[in-house]
Amino acid sequence: MKNNDKTNVMRVLDAKKIKYDSHSYEPDATMTGEEIANILGEPSEKVFKTLVTQGKTGSYYVFVVPVVEELDLKKAAKAAGEKSITMIKQKDLLGLTGYVHGGCSPIGMKKQFPTFIHETADSYEKVFVSAGKVGFQIELAPADLKKVANIKPADLV
Repeated sequence: MKNNDKTNVMRVLDAKKIKYDSHSYEPDATMTGEEIANILGEPSEKVFKTLVTQGKTGSYYVFVVPVVEELDLKKAAKAAGEKSITMIKQKDLLGLTGYVHGGCSPIGMKKQFPTFIHETADSYEKVFVSAGKVGFQIELAPADLKKVANIKPADLV
């Protein structure tokens, strides 16, 4: 991969000398997380999506869960120490994180928000998250992901 093909996520990982593999595919606006997992040839439980929320206090939180699961907002609020949590509006995503819908990564956001990953991630040698651009995924060890994005494991689904 040429340097100008690298996403911001890949540049962050390179700078921190964290080993990863990048994967790209031809994106389609209607593609589900499960379809992306199939393209990658991986079980959908190992492919994670990044969701951005706002707590009752006004603080933002990031949750990383398997693509086939739904974030349990009650469990998310408990993990974040909030009374309640709501998903942010899709139109607010780019300004807040620097990423577009379908290309949001827990790595390299404009601002680092408290971030949690579903506890099942630790049961895999490698997991997949968005590389920060639609059509790009990175594969890395959960421990490295937690290190680079200061992610805490939690029961989220």
